[in-house]
Parts: sequence; structure tokens; C-alpha cells
Amino acid sequence: MSDDAITLLNQKLDRLTNVLEKHFGGHVTDNDLSSASAFVWQAENTWLQPVPKVNRVSLELLKGIDNVRDILIDNTERFANSYAANNALLWGARGMGKSSLVKAAHAHVLNKIPDSNLKLIEIHREDIDTLPALLGILRNSDCKAILFCDDLSFDNDDTSYKSLKAALDGGVEGRPDNVIFYATSNRRHLLPRDMMENERSTAINPSEAVEEKVSLSDRFGLWLGFHKCSQDDYLAMVSGYVEQLEIDITPEQLRAEALEWATTRGSRSGRVAWQFVQDLAGREKQNTA
Repeated sequence: MSDDAITLLNQKLDRLTNVLEKHFGGHVTDNDLSSASAFVWQAENTWLQPVPKVNRVSLELLKGIDNVRDILIDNTERFANSYAANNALLWGARGMGKSSLVKAAHAHVLNKIPDSNLKLIEIHREDIDTLPALLGILRNSDCKAILFCDDLSFDNDDTSYKSLKAALDGGVEGRPDNVIFYATSNRRHLLPRDMMENERSTAINPSEAVEEKVSLSDRFGLWLGFHKCSQDDYLAMVSGYVEQLEIDITPEQLRAEALEWATTRGSRSGRVAWQFVQDLAGREKQNTA
């Protein structure tokens, strides 16, 4: 094999190595926050992975949550305008649009205030203890970042909640002014009851031990509750999806089939409404993409 061929082969191997390192655990230092409006934090290689197309629904399709929607949008707008804003905990019933609202609010505010340079960065629950590294990257950037953790909760013997407490507003440096934290959870206090009761039974000062656990939720200035939806809200969600997708069906048939679907599922929620509409669109030979 000639020297030129060997050189070319080595170059190809170097490029392949770089790709493998980026996707399978190598250390990546090139975090280009101008490359997208949304990212996913890849903790194993300290890389903010750009998301070209965010999986979200439009704000207008989120029904039955008008009050919490308005509060979160107002808070997000204040943050985008560099005014004081709070960390937000969206808690409550499953399938009622908690994570959808966070993503929709980001898009709404970004469109309304395009020069805000507002980014949405998702961090996985299991990577919470790497928050200091992520904050270090964002602290020196010129963007504003919403850190978003979906389905946040902590199990017994899990101490990573202490990293979250320090990152939210504790520590010497504190939370950067250009970062805010939004989380969704089915639990209002994020920690299971038996975990807090175990702390109470084994601690020298039970009240102080429990207070440490509960104080995690106190780091969120906004507690936005999501509750099970009424039948009218459920039908409004279904109608909104059907109208957007332009599915041809009579109101009477739509109502009957939507209620039957909810009955078979044993619940009513935005997620159930969307699943019904997906089934309906499939039967009508349509796509929901």
C-alpha cells in the first residue's frame, strides 16, 4: 500500500473515531448554541445535542389548562425580556399537557420575542447530578436557557436531589441569571411519602430531616397544578385536534366515538384525546404528522 493510500486511510479512521466519540461517549467540547433553538443535554460527553425539529403541539390545542398556561407564558416572557422570573414545577395528573405546555410556551415566546435568543434544553432525570457542568457552559453564553426536566422525581436512597437544590438557587455562585428551570412531575413534593417518613423515623431531629426533603419543591417559585379534565374539556381537545387535521366527521359521530374511546381507556386527558384522534385519522387513511 502506497504512502498516499495509508494517509487517506488514517484520515478516514480519524473522522470515524470522531463520529463514534460524539455519539458513544467521547468528550465533545464544541457546543454551538447558535445551531438550534432546542437541545438535549448529553451528560456523558458534556454535549448539547441540537434538536432540529421539536416534538410539540401548538398552544391553541392545549385545552382545559387556561390559567396555568397564562401563568407559565407570562413567566417565560418576563424571563425572555431579562426581567425577574421564577423556576416552575408543573405537577399533577398524567396526560394533561404538562410537558406539552413547556415546549409550546417556549415556541410561543420565541416567536413573540425573536431577539431574546431563548433556548430550550432538556436534561434527563438521571443526569441531574451533572447540572453544575451544564450551568458552567451556559453561564458564559449570551443566550437565555430554559432547563427542562420531564417527569422529575426521586426514589429512596437517591441523593441527587441535593445537586438540584444547589443548582436552583444555592451554592456560592447560585443559578446564572440567564438560566431558569422548568420541571414536570406527578408528585407535588417530588419525593415519595415513604422516603420522607423514613427520614422522620431515623433522624435525630425528625422535623428538620423532613424539612430538607420538602424544601426541594420550595426552590420552585411557581407550582402549577394540572388536574383531571372534565368531559367538556376532553371533547374540546378532540375537536381541536380534528379541526387542525381537517378530518371529515360529523359532530354527533365524533362525540359518540370520543366518549366511547375514553370509556374503554377508563380516563379522560389530553393524551387520551390525542390517541383517539390518531386512531380516527388512521381509519380515515390520514396522517397526524
